[in-house]
Amino acid sequence: MFHRAQSRTAAQALVDQLVIHGVEHVFCVPGESYLGVLDALIDSPITVTVCRQEGGAAMMAEAVGKATGKPGVCFVTRGPGATNASAGIHIAQQDSTPMIMFVGQVDRGLREREAWQELDYRAVFGAMTKWTTELDVAERTPEIVSRAFHTAVNGRPGPVVVALPRDMLGEPVWAADAPPFRAAETGPDASDMDQLSALISEAKRPIFILGGSRWDQAAREAVTAFAERFDATILTSYRRMTLFDPLHPCYGGDLGLGANPRLVARVKAADLIVCVGGRLGEVASQGYSLLEIPAPQTRLVHVHPGAEELGRVYAPHLAIHASPRRFAAALARLPAPADAPWREETRAAHADYLAWSETATPQPGGVNLGAVMVWLRGRLAEDAVICNGAGNYAAWIHRFFRFRRFGGHMAPTSASMGYGVPAAVAMQRLHPGRTVVSISGDGDFLMNGQEFATAVQYGLPIIAIVADNASYGTIRMHQEREFPGRVSATELKNPDFAAYARAFGGFGASVEATADFPAAFEAARASGLPSIIHLKISADAIAPGTTLTQIRETALARGAARGG
Repeated sequence: MFHRAQSRTAAQALVDQLVIHGVEHVFCVPGESYLGVLDALIDSPITVTVCRQEGGAAMMAEAVGKATGKPGVCFVTRGPGATNASAGIHIAQQDSTPMIMFVGQVDRGLREREAWQELDYRAVFGAMTKWTTELDVAERTPEIVSRAFHTAVNGRPGPVVVALPRDMLGEPVWAADAPPFRAAETGPDASDMDQLSALISEAKRPIFILGGSRWDQAAREAVTAFAERFDATILTSYRRMTLFDPLHPCYGGDLGLGANPRLVARVKAADLIVCVGGRLGEVASQGYSLLEIPAPQTRLVHVHPGAEELGRVYAPHLAIHASPRRFAAALARLPAPADAPWREETRAAHADYLAWSETATPQPGGVNLGAVMVWLRGRLAEDAVICNGAGNYAAWIHRFFRFRRFGGHMAPTSASMGYGVPAAVAMQRLHPGRTVVSISGDGDFLMNGQEFATAVQYGLPIIAIVADNASYGTIRMHQEREFPGRVSATELKNPDFAAYARAFGGFGASVEATADFPAAFEAARASGLPSIIHLKISADAIAPGTTLTQIRETALARGAARGG
């Protein structure tokens, strides 16, 4: 036990629990509703990062949770502060990321009067968290904080919100500290693995899809060893590309947005699909088109740490309630086949992936974003971290960049905009010696671009690449498909992003030709400052190998054919 002989305030007890549970960083926007916590943090070993908007703070905490597998922590003030942070909570929910948000609340005696900035947090966040509560009794601080950590990490990880009434934080606490949290690892039993072994031995075209959270480097290595023994085709789901080395001969690609058509066809032709860790959600399932719902005709093995996810959408042939870490370790016990009839299929899948991702496709305009990605993958160290949010620009990252190391990509599977810069700040805080690059679209960047000021404040040399096509490109693409030639609410007039960087005290450069990008990037890196590289992208270059003009003409031709 970590009992204190003397009394302490609830605010001090809360900070003590964070230290005990191994928290090294918290992200916040300050508020008078939790001043006692801010005061207690001064004398703690925890590094505090003050952010410019609560959405950025929540996304930073989510990125830490995603990167470490331990709950990322943020503090925000009540009412508008909490609602600003909701985007980060939603990301943590959809990405299965452990995260805890502590939020200020009005005094307990003022509740249910619609007091200043009052919110019913259970009502507001209950549908997008694993648990939302209010810490009403100061003496229960160690208990509630401990439960928050255990809830966030166990089963399918996710976000927890704990509201802190202002008057409660100053009350005395004599309660003993809770011990550090430990995640419970659920593993497959012998029968599960025997059944899996039998299914693999009967298969002609098996495919393994890796996704979800609760992975680590050891699990990645264990799956790699299994793939080598079985010559198994390994795919990754949307934005989980760091779970397997893309240059390994067993890698077949990722099931994301704009997936390789050959890869999609290969999955549809499989006679056994083993989904490890992920939910096989809308993007990875290509709009729920790969398998029938609720009873897939293809044999499906679903491995997931959350029992509630097994059978939630698909009724699997074999459900295995296990964390990826325990399941990956158990794969070593499976006897490898004397001859794998799918060996050539695995080699063909890898060849298709290499052909799909090797060379940038031509695109209109002076800057080819695919060529930029190819250049970056050849110049960045393998431990570099790429962070991005959402937008069509990300299609070039997914297709052409190759993430060689576990944890080298921070991006929301919920495709939430505004994530790249906050995530980059968080990753540079965690890894001060590594290169951290944020890649954003123009609309995407300005969702949380104010956190560039946070990078400047703490001297974090992130490099933010902004692909500016003067539009909300993804929406414009769909607009041209549905209403060709009728542009509405998708055009943007943007600032000079390089000047924006300099205004904050960072380095800025503009690039209008692909050939000029290497020099700009190296200058940014050499500056040692937080940097923005402003890429001028043609609005017609809407996706790798596709232009807006082509989409519009196809839609017009389709409409003309229907009218005829």
